[in-house]
Amino acid sequence: MFIIAQLYSCFNHLFIFFSLCHDSAIMRHIKNEEVLHTMKITQIRNATNRLVYAGKTFLIDPWLSPSHMFTFADVPGHPYHIPDQVKEHLPMPFYDLPMSTEEILEDVDCVIVTHLHPDHIDISFADGTVGAPLDKAVPILCQNEEDAVVLKKSGFQEITILPKEWMKIGDASIRQVPALHGTYLPCGNAMGVLFEAKDEKTFYLAGDTIWYEEVAATIEKFRPGVIALNACAAETLENGRLIMGDEDVWNVSLAAPDARLYITHMDNVAHASITRHVMRGRLASRGVVNYDMPADGESVVY
Repeated sequence: MFIIAQLYSCFNHLFIFFSLCHDSAIMRHIKNEEVLHTMKITQIRNATNRLVYAGKTFLIDPWLSPSHMFTFADVPGHPYHIPDQVKEHLPMPFYDLPMSTEEILEDVDCVIVTHLHPDHIDISFADGTVGAPLDKAVPILCQNEEDAVVLKKSGFQEITILPKEWMKIGDASIRQVPALHGTYLPCGNAMGVLFEAKDEKTFYLAGDTIWYEEVAATIEKFRPGVIALNACAAETLENGRLIMGDEDVWNVSLAAPDARLYITHMDNVAHASITRHVMRGRLASRGVVNYDMPADGESVVY
């Protein structure tokens, strides 16, 4: 019995030793991951997100107004109509911001506005100026000269039209890529944005677009590790579906099976036809599992 007890004690100590070694290896792995992968995306509301990438903080499509500020019927000239006319009178955004404006704007290095629509940046219907809550001294990136003129009129001091070739912001390289904002007729221009950096996954912000050949080509060429998809299937009578729905997300998942999909632009606009709840069910039925769809205020680290 004494020999058996000694053997048991020996094996027990060996088990503890190897367990500690294993745990230590796991901790080293976690620490290495933290060093190598610092990308963090915080879902603010709708398409508004805070992106920490290569040590810089980007604020994307900053729609920061309180809830229930305007309806489709309030848009000057009433240029857009929703298939369900009752929805034209639903006040947007549906929900308040999940945190204070001060927290959202804290330590922002650069603002990115993919296009000047009122669910992507605050717009004054009185004078057409945009981005009232923003610090006008913070650099801002936009898609074209037309948007740059509006931003300049609105008081922004450092405006850059994002080029279609790489430009550097700190250690990050970013560039503009194509987007198609409507199935029938594009609802104006919009852009996607690509981010690359050493020790970071390539990040593809698809922007307000449907699935089409240029999105497929961007994925094929750049092989992003994380892809943000605006995907509430918003639609108007004039333009058709403006952004992705569950079928588009499924197509992206087939084109990029090794990427992680970040689903955003959900649950805050009247012309949406898919909620987060419905999207989860539809993606489950299509077998799509490689995605994150955070609630407002939640963050995902990649």
